[in-house]
Amino acid sequence: MYFPYLRGRQYELLALRELAQNDLIGSKVTPIIEPVKPSATLTKTIIEYVHKNKEIAFITNPLVGNFSADFNALKEEKVRDSLISSLRKENVIVSHILNQNSCFQIPRLLFEQGFSNEKLLLICEDKDYINYFFEFFQEEVPRYCLIPEESTFRRKIKHNKVLVADRFTKQERNADYSSIDESPFSEDHLYFKEDGFIGFSDYSIVGKRYFESGFAPYAVAIHIVFLAEDNSLRIKHFVSDSNDDFNDPAGKFYEAVKKLAEWQEEMKLDTFGISEFLRHFKNGTYPGLGTVKKLSIMHHIELVSKFLDGVE
Repeated sequence: MYFPYLRGRQYELLALRELAQNDLIGSKVTPIIEPVKPSATLTKTIIEYVHKNKEIAFITNPLVGNFSADFNALKEEKVRDSLISSLRKENVIVSHILNQNSCFQIPRLLFEQGFSNEKLLLICEDKDYINYFFEFFQEEVPRYCLIPEESTFRRKIKHNKVLVADRFTKQERNADYSSIDESPFSEDHLYFKEDGFIGFSDYSIVGKRYFESGFAPYAVAIHIVFLAEDNSLRIKHFVSDSNDDFNDPAGKFYEAVKKLAEWQEEMKLDTFGISEFLRHFKNGTYPGLGTVKKLSIMHHIELVSKFLDGVE
């Protein structure tokens, strides 16, 4: 099982929604959303997964962004009620990050709101809060438990373990990727079962570090995950050349996507994301940097889904 972990920003949500809309992922992929703010896009994404009968996980206590404060301040009852009702759907997995407030957040989930353990996804990445796991889940463990590779977590949490790791080595500037060309990404899809996990999770080509707002980059970089000959995942970086200032992002995109198109002639990757990049290259259109990220995420998740469907 693959659990791509994405923050609920606009283009991450659009990537997930379009994967479901176009039936590009199978039953071995369950995306995890850590919402950063309540929005119609967020609700529509969850509803799309419900409509397509695909599972999706929703973190109810996000640690990034302003979701909780913004949700409580919502004046549009329709948005609030729609989101709340969507979380009650059968294939939405309620998720919780263990933290200093879990001592009262977990009872609220289990007892006040009535969510059962077997419907819960738990994320435990801080050793200080492992004790909450044993306090609330001694007899009936959550359906999934996301933990890091560290031995402390692996020894103490024994059941329904999902490996979570940030496999994307993020550079300070997009231009820095031009000296890297390609780099290793992950072998988790090959060895997660052998290592005692029932699934694996990563932050795709975005990385774990969260930034509240973006900025206009000097360079445009397109990150494409691909399967190497040994079936490990590697990541190729296509970077623009005219990177001295902020001007002409469309021209920078064309420089980067041209390199992708030339590489694709040999690789022949078959995903929706790649086909959309090639369409923009052929037509000379610039979709915007948000869509560049969206298509790269879609390609990665579809690629892993196809691999899992082919080998399991």
